[in-house]
Amino acid sequence: MASLLALFYAFLLLATMNAVAGDLTEFKVGDTGGWREPDANSTSMYSQWAAKNRFQVGDSLNFEYKEDSVLVVEKWGYHHCNTSNPISAFNNGKTVIKLDKPGPIYFISGAPDHCKNGQRLVVDVLTVHPTPPSIAVPPQSYNPTDSFAPSPLPSSGVSVAVAAIPFLMALTATLVTLVSGSP
Repeated sequence: MASLLALFYAFLLLATMNAVAGDLTEFKVGDTGGWREPDANSTSMYSQWAAKNRFQVGDSLNFEYKEDSVLVVEKWGYHHCNTSNPISAFNNGKTVIKLDKPGPIYFISGAPDHCKNGQRLVVDVLTVHPTPPSIAVPPQSYNPTDSFAPSPLPSSGVSVAVAAIPFLMALTATLVTLVSGSP
């Protein structure tokens, strides 16, 4: 019985580690509307979409589009809708970009005038918080230019960790039944 309990705790530890490591999200840019030129009355749709989501290193953006493209550009290219010198360009209709470093990432449409009409997106990618150290660390000095406002909670995308909760609950109930010996 002790070995069964040890096996249970080992499995629970592995499942927990997998849920934490697998807590990455793939965001569909623009939700149901996808990556398209906004209507005249909704030119800020991508700014609003980005503001309601929280992007972390390891997440990814899923751009779905027709007769268009996605350009990753520098800040200047974003603000001036300059398509002439992109960092990278995609035009296959379905582009998934992994967010692999913290900081702002700028996207614009490569179609003529789409960027000027609001089809551009900037996402601020946050660093995944490391596990806190086991010893106390002296406080750092405060510098107001380094502080950022917290991002809103995510509202789209699916979290792998949430899907594991019912499974872990069922597994726990089964193992408790087995250990206690009752039907």
